[in-house]
Amino acid sequence: MKLSVVILNYNVRYFLELCLKSVQAAIAGLDAEIIVVDNHSEDGSCAMVKQLFPDVILIENKENFGFSKGNNIGVSIAKGRYLCILNPDTVVAEDTFTSLLKFAESTKNLGVVGCKLINGVGAFLPESKRNIPYISVAFKKLLGNSNAYYANHLGENETGKVAILVGAFMLMEQAVYHRVGGFDEAYFMYGEDIDLSYKVLKSGLDNYYFGSTAVIHYKGESTLRDKHYARRFYGAMQIFYKKHFKKNGFFDMFVWLGLRMVYMFRRKPLKPKKKIENYVFISNVMNEKLVAAVSKKPVLRSDLDTLQNASEVIFDGNTLHYKTIIAMMQQHHGKQGITYKIWPKNANYMLGSDDAISRGEVVLFN
Repeated sequence: MKLSVVILNYNVRYFLELCLKSVQAAIAGLDAEIIVVDNHSEDGSCAMVKQLFPDVILIENKENFGFSKGNNIGVSIAKGRYLCILNPDTVVAEDTFTSLLKFAESTKNLGVVGCKLINGVGAFLPESKRNIPYISVAFKKLLGNSNAYYANHLGENETGKVAILVGAFMLMEQAVYHRVGGFDEAYFMYGEDIDLSYKVLKSGLDNYYFGSTAVIHYKGESTLRDKHYARRFYGAMQIFYKKHFKKNGFFDMFVWLGLRMVYMFRRKPLKPKKKIENYVFISNVMNEKLVAAVSKKPVLRSDLDTLQNASEVIFDGNTLHYKTIIAMMQQHHGKQGITYKIWPKNANYMLGSDDAISRGEVVLFN
């Protein structure tokens, strides 16, 4: 088998459904399998997978094992030569896997390869490609200077070597995953991708960022940044520094104090809910379900080039390719403050996220 796509899910039923529909379209014609590992969700995720995706391999954990152990469980039954670790709050294009597999098979000494990630309004997510977070680099970022933290030697649409990739999308040979021991289960959430990327580098392989294909990542949906976020994140960084860069007692104290300061002073930004004035529906046909779902009848268009005075754009997944949706979001992101929703194929809802920090919105049709 060529590819195993491993998706770890926790309480994001609707985002998982959209993700699986996009993955199914992307593996058409490939010798591939989809493995969903559910970390004891309570939102009907497992029932949805069984009903709508009977060919998907579903593992139902009886407790929340966290990111590392959950993914390791999925990989343990994977049959593919290549693995793709994928977040459930992502949307891939129809050619995502074929493009990346072609690149992987033609690249020598390949470790992990990642791709361009965009958020729910089409903006590039700079954590798609990062440098090793040495102490000096990490503290510069905490002080507002992220130039050394992100891999800015490459443009967002370029391809080349980078050190650290993001766990929302990581593709590698299964042999590489096992060669470095997979995800370290000392991490429960956050930091696992940094650790895995760094272990691959230390094993003598090269990690790559592939900027020719983009994937939507509704960042925050499966890892909502609540009051426990900072504690878990900075705790994970402590594990990473102690594991890879431990020098002496003074060094450990310096790291601990710095991380505690960030935790104490960190504040979650507040953003008021956007008021939608005008909808634009990108599709070939108008649908009465959608009209009933919104407060004002949307304007039907086939493209965004003539867009005027729109507050929110709704993409029809019944008639549009995911690649087309992703391309439109990238092309028009930031224009007039437009936000986006996707109506998945054969679904009774639409969903989207207005930024990288707020929980996404799911609108159910009557």
